[in-house]
Amino acid sequence: MRITRLFLLSLLCKLCICAELSAQNSVIESINEYGKFDRWCLREVKESGIIGGQTKFLYEFYESQDTLRTGKQPYEAPEGYLWRTNNVLAIVAGVVKTNNTVYPEPRGDGFCARIETHIEEVKAIGMINMDVVCQGAMMIGALPEPIKDTKSPMAKVLYGIPFEGKPKAVKFDFKADVGHEAIRGTGFSKLKRLEYPDSAEVTFILQKRWEDEKGRVHALRVATGIERFAESVPEWVNGHEVPLHYGDITGEPFYEYYMGLKTDPETAYHTLNSKGKNVIVEEDGWAEPGTEPNYLILHFIASCGKAFYGGVGNTLWVDNVEVIM
Repeated sequence: MRITRLFLLSLLCKLCICAELSAQNSVIESINEYGKFDRWCLREVKESGIIGGQTKFLYEFYESQDTLRTGKQPYEAPEGYLWRTNNVLAIVAGVVKTNNTVYPEPRGDGFCARIETHIEEVKAIGMINMDVVCQGAMMIGALPEPIKDTKSPMAKVLYGIPFEGKPKAVKFDFKADVGHEAIRGTGFSKLKRLEYPDSAEVTFILQKRWEDEKGRVHALRVATGIERFAESVPEWVNGHEVPLHYGDITGEPFYEYYMGLKTDPETAYHTLNSKGKNVIVEEDGWAEPGTEPNYLILHFIASCGKAFYGGVGNTLWVDNVEVIM
């Protein structure tokens, strides 16, 4: 009887491990497969007449032969599509507006993703005259639509997904046109030149998250892989790797200030807690060696400043993203 119990316990443990590995492999396979960026769809949205009534097009990482005439209908990625652009539909005070900063661009027999920072104009004669700096970005995660206001821009994007595993690095092909002067454009004041060159950035981090009894979400930083591109790279670099470094990296020679914990509310990540409330992810510290992560964050961005800050013209091309286990 004892042997039978031990056998059943051992079998159960193996089944649980296999299930975890299967889920982990499914996530990695999805990131890597759709990270080739050969699958795109086109959304057609008619903006409100008060701001010109133009028909605009938004690109998304979803394979479709037909243009999706979604109108005011929010976009939801089909199951299995973990990548999301920050191309977005906004409906503020009943006014329909769009913004597109990520585009497909032909490369070889397929496509790559082109991520841009630009100025989005919102004008209505005698009523509205706004210039907003929009940073191009794509990420693993979600961007619930429609955007209903301009408050707390970081809260609009839910970066990352649940994940268990310990990857080694993220690999990708890229080229870059960066170093354009950063400009602040919030839409509520005139554009302001900031007199410093802007960079593009890739971020790949792992966290250990939990929720306290008050609904606040905390995290420890398990692993960090962040690289900024401050110089233009006009020709494609294939197979570039950004390694993950586990544990506290503040004493390492490669450490830069922007690799630190996300403690500033203006730049901190957001998530939905167990009650569905949008809350800040509070990074409380660095995880001890051996800590198992439960969350993965991966994103590429054409500008590395705060929201509404960016080098207009900064462009990052990315292809063949692969998480290496």
